[in-house]
Amino acid sequence: MADQKNYITPEGHAAIEAEFQQLLKVERPEVVRVVSWAAGNGDRSENGDYIYGKKRLRQIDGRLRFLMQRMDLAVIVDPATQQGLEKVFFGAWVTLFSLKDDIEHTYRIVGQDELEPSLGYISWVSPLARAMLGKQVGNVIKVITPAGEEQYEIIEVQYQPPKTPAV
Repeated sequence: MADQKNYITPEGHAAIEAEFQQLLKVERPEVVRVVSWAAGNGDRSENGDYIYGKKRLRQIDGRLRFLMQRMDLAVIVDPATQQGLEKVFFGAWVTLFSLKDDIEHTYRIVGQDELEPSLGYISWVSPLARAMLGKQVGNVIKVITPAGEEQYEIIEVQYQPPKTPAV
């Protein structure tokens, strides 16, 4: 996975960049300040502020490295520039009709760093998204789930957020 491209929407990339900047410019300097202050208080072996601060600093540094790697691998795909709008590609909002439950579900195909199931955001590498990619309205897709095979009909494909997303 280290060499796999990190496809991401512009919004997803902006969110990662914002988290990186928040950690680097706000949280990390504050933790460094607390650790420096705590180190000046004497015995570090029983100094909770120092011990917790050092642990938090390691966590922040690890997250910064992870975010930097994800940004380095990022391939920003802007759905607004998508050609062939009748087909399902990265960034699409897709409304499916469950042939089993007679229920509509709307999903957006996004990057692995953008997952938000409560909003219907699913990763482009998920089985459901992979089944949808390249398909169009009227196609029936089959997806193997833990509960067995599910079938869905694609009833809408759009590249702008729906007015009322149904999840």
